[in-house]
Amino acid sequence: MSPVPENCFVPTSEIIAVEETDLNKKQHNSGKWQKMAKPHAFTVYYVKKARNHRWWCSDVTFWCVDEQLCNQWIQALKELLELQKARPKQLLVYINPYGGKRQGKRIYEQKVAPLFSLASISTDVFITERANHAKDNLFEVNINKYDGVVCVGGDGMFSEVMHGLIGRMQKDSGIDQNNPKAPLVQCNIRIGIIPAGSTDCICYSTVGISDPVTSALHIIVGDSQPLDVSSVHHNNTFLKYTVSLLGYGFYGDILKDSEKKRWMGPMRYDYSGFKTFLSHHCYEGTISFQPAKHTLGSPRDKDSCRTGCHICRQSEQQLAEQRKKCGLKHEEDEEEWKVIKGKFLAINVVNMSCACPRSPKGLSPAAHLADGSADLILVRKCSRFDFLRYLVRHTNQDDQFDFSFVDVYRVKSFQFTSKLLEDNESDVTDIGKKHFGQFCRDHPACCCNIANSTWNCDGETLDSSAIEVRVHCQLMKLFARGIEENCKEASRNQSRVEQLL
Repeated sequence: MSPVPENCFVPTSEIIAVEETDLNKKQHNSGKWQKMAKPHAFTVYYVKKARNHRWWCSDVTFWCVDEQLCNQWIQALKELLELQKARPKQLLVYINPYGGKRQGKRIYEQKVAPLFSLASISTDVFITERANHAKDNLFEVNINKYDGVVCVGGDGMFSEVMHGLIGRMQKDSGIDQNNPKAPLVQCNIRIGIIPAGSTDCICYSTVGISDPVTSALHIIVGDSQPLDVSSVHHNNTFLKYTVSLLGYGFYGDILKDSEKKRWMGPMRYDYSGFKTFLSHHCYEGTISFQPAKHTLGSPRDKDSCRTGCHICRQSEQQLAEQRKKCGLKHEEDEEEWKVIKGKFLAINVVNMSCACPRSPKGLSPAAHLADGSADLILVRKCSRFDFLRYLVRHTNQDDQFDFSFVDVYRVKSFQFTSKLLEDNESDVTDIGKKHFGQFCRDHPACCCNIANSTWNCDGETLDSSAIEVRVHCQLMKLFARGIEENCKEASRNQSRVEQLL
């Protein structure tokens, strides 16, 4: 049998498929196999890891003269793969043919479908024709026949599939999504993301790269990454779920302006961003939140969320124990709310780092995927120059929270109330009934006559200026394993652990 290449070690969990190999005359007559009378061979397809978290499908072929021995190896390896119970066998695939550069269908057919076929994964493919088509379809299909749902597109496509899947689970369980305090049912059906949009922030923040082949391989090997989801309500009415960015002010204004310029393609974000920066709108209001006391980390530490994150795991355990002792209702009634009033250029809430190629660290580098909390970032009123300094920090390695006008908190729920609505509802004393909007009247460079900004909810607009948000710990799962550590990060984190011990 042929030797394995030097220094090549592949765990069973990262073998994609094993196939008997047909030897043609050209292969037989080449090199050292020429001396074999009747060689037999099989090929092992496996995950090969490259730089920057990129995965490739590689292969190695083994040769031998004994046909029975060759078949025994094939059978043994296939039995090992059958033991990988986390791997999907039947997938429901939704493709958005219009998102990004309209390449979703081509990307799936040329790069992803062949890999699924190689791994013996059956698929039912659904091409969406309109907005919310996938979401509506998820309420109708027999979801129990599938091991996972795959969306091919950008963040908007993922959001649509997520809303459909979570909504379907709550409907089947009799949970009222309009109740902001309702404990939601966890979704055990994993979602896979094949990036093919203009923005792939969620994929980048959970896998480490926006690459269709890498994401497809994570799906094939059956990776599973729990993910926190935040619900957004207004006056006991459900609005949206969010897993990455909920932004008011700067990022909300960018989205609102860019929606009018879709004809520009991805360049519209640069144009609208520059225009919004020059406008320099300021928003006044009140923010109230519950600190996430169950979490082990903080937004200012250096412990980034990585594969097998101990902070996510232990924070989830502490939150479960906390709720078991006092109950969800008692916990929310008794736990202290903190209130902050002021004028803000941006109010951002993130469930993950929101990293992307332009901002490798993201909006909150130490945010965690599954610790039951979100990072609340408040950028207070400041000069254009100071705000520019803050924005530049997102592109380098400096601490972006190290400004006197920036505050960051780790929270598990929060509410917003605008100064405008406070003035109109001054008799409201229940903090749960307050509303939030925006107010800009005294900044000389602003030239602003608008009453409210727009919420940027994972790249979709929300016009409601009064919202209540709650983080649901590990509500759903992705076909991912989190961002794997590189050698430098691993040694640095190991040193921290040793110091703690």
